[in-house]
Amino acid sequence: LGFPTPSRKLEFFSKTLKAWKWPEQAVPNYIRSHVHWSQLDRAKGEMVLLPTFRLPTLIHTRSGNAKWLYEISHTNPLWLHPEDAARVRVVTGDLLKVSTRIGHFLDKVWVTESVRPGVVACSHHLGRWRLQENAGGERWSTALVDLARLEPGKWRMRQVHGPRPFASDDPDSSRIWWEEAGVHQNLTFPVQPDPVSGQHCWHQKVTVSRPGPDDRYGDVVVDTNRSFEVYREWLALARPAPGPDNLRRPLWLPRAFKPDASAYRLDG
Repeated sequence: LGFPTPSRKLEFFSKTLKAWKWPEQAVPNYIRSHVHWSQLDRAKGEMVLLPTFRLPTLIHTRSGNAKWLYEISHTNPLWLHPEDAARVRVVTGDLLKVSTRIGHFLDKVWVTESVRPGVVACSHHLGRWRLQENAGGERWSTALVDLARLEPGKWRMRQVHGPRPFASDDPDSSRIWWEEAGVHQNLTFPVQPDPVSGQHCWHQKVTVSRPGPDDRYGDVVVDTNRSFEVYREWLALARPAPGPDNLRRPLWLPRAFKPDASAYRLDG
């Protein structure tokens, strides 16, 4: 009975965090994240990207074979507050370039008061893609793309076309009328492991700007060398094992498939 903690109680003070080199986090407190407002320079176009909000019609990207759901929702525009839209001089339907620390993507704007100033949002369900016309992901929900290596470590994914009618055993495949599959934003996110839990920190500090003459809707550009550099920066924030009793991680933390306790111990 009780909570899944060492004391079986809801712990206000965490002995685990103190023992594992995070004494300042042993009591709940406010932590300024990497997207705290004080870290942003609005004059340079820096904003917070919220890439994790969900639409009620889709389940992550796992509903790509649900033709009726994708008929309802097949775009993931960039939500932008009217104040920010006026600042960058765009209206609904215009293109914007969203630049992260390792690359950028281009998406259409939806101007709305449903998001606060200084924040842009892009649903994470969409942007599925395939490299071959007749193979790869579900054709109801994927765009055909061209993947080009621009220089060592730098790649660009450009959409050739979106969903199109196609012949199959399902007569509905010939009735596809939508032409967009959204934009794959996740590729532009560096790996950002939280130094305490190790979980990915999804929110991004981004720069929002008007596109250049060679930019296209759906473009995704990523520098994989830079991505590894950013990952190393985040990794340096951690306080590595061993912990108490020469452990890799606390034994009591639950896992879906928990290994034998011996796997938690460092050699020597």
